[in-house]
Parts: sequence; C-alpha cells; structure tokens
Amino acid sequence: MVNIIEFKENLALAEVPSELEKLIYFQNNISSFENYAQGFGVLIDDKSGLKSWSEDENFLNRLLPFAQANGSGSFYAIWNDGTNKALNQMPIVVFGDEGGVHIVAENILQLLQLLTYGTEIWVDFDQTYFYKDDNSYEEPEDLGEYLKWMKGDYSLDRIEAPDELIKTAQEKYKENFDQWFGGFFKEE
Repeated sequence: MVNIIEFKENLALAEVPSELEKLIYFQNNISSFENYAQGFGVLIDDKSGLKSWSEDENFLNRLLPFAQANGSGSFYAIWNDGTNKALNQMPIVVFGDEGGVHIVAENILQLLQLLTYGTEIWVDFDQTYFYKDDNSYEEPEDLGEYLKWMKGDYSLDRIEAPDELIKTAQEKYKENFDQWFGGFFKEE
C-alpha cells in the first residue's frame, strides 16, 4: 500500500495532484499493484533509479519518479519542464531498464489513459510503445474495474491506439526534453 502522506513527503510536494491521489486510492482500495495494468504500480521511489543516470541536483530536482512502468525495472517520472505549469499538467517520461528515455504522455491523465490499454510499456533505446499479442495477451485481473473507474471519474474509455497518444506527446515535448536531458551528459 502507498501511504499518500509518505508519497507526498518523499517527492517534497506541497500537494499530490488529484489524479495521482485518486489513482493511489484506487490502487490501495479497489485493486492492487500490477493488477489493473500489466507491470504498472504507483510506488514511493527513493530516486536511486534516477541517480544511476545522474546525481546532479538540477537533474534530480526536476524529475519526480512515481510509478513502476513494467515488470523489468522501467519507471515513470513527472518532468518539471520549467514552464511553471501545475504538476498534473507536466509531461511524463519513461526511463527504461535497457537505457531508453522517452516522453510518453503530456500529463498524468494521459498516462492514466495509456494504462487502459492493459499491457505494460516496452522501452527500447530508440522508441517506446505498447504491444499486445492477441494470441498470448492476458488481461490484468482488475482491468475492468480500472476501466469503470476511468469512465466514471474522467469520462475516458479504453484506448485503442496508445502509440498515437505517445506520438502526440513526443511532438509537443521531445525536442525540449532531449535538449534538457542531454545537457547532463556532455561527452568528454
């Protein structure tokens, strides 16, 4: 279970965005970690995954890791892009366990919509995507409850083309993110 107060304190937030607060409630009380979307779960993160990329305070302070993205160690983080938007309107980045780092959603609600697809995200070095093999796909145990919750709270249905949503978010944020992110990894 994710304690909302610990979650808030861990990320040094004045308040938890309502979308995340509701998702934590859903995960704690209606479903459980990885049971509503394959490989996904909100967690309290100590930024150790981020520190494997850089220990620069400017890097660490602008990224807020908040969820496991898949079963192999990838994770999601909110990127404070420096535009003074509300936290729930900041872009979402996936850090892949194999080294890829990609913008995946324009904001938290879009990430929640991506999760309605029901599969875990694949993170390659060059791209990220959701893949569903109709022959071997097993729907998460509580996906139906998640879909009902998304419809009730946000009037959103199951997404059929998650890669289109990712593409739109990347068109909006990829260039700026890549430039900012690359600034921490100068070649010597």
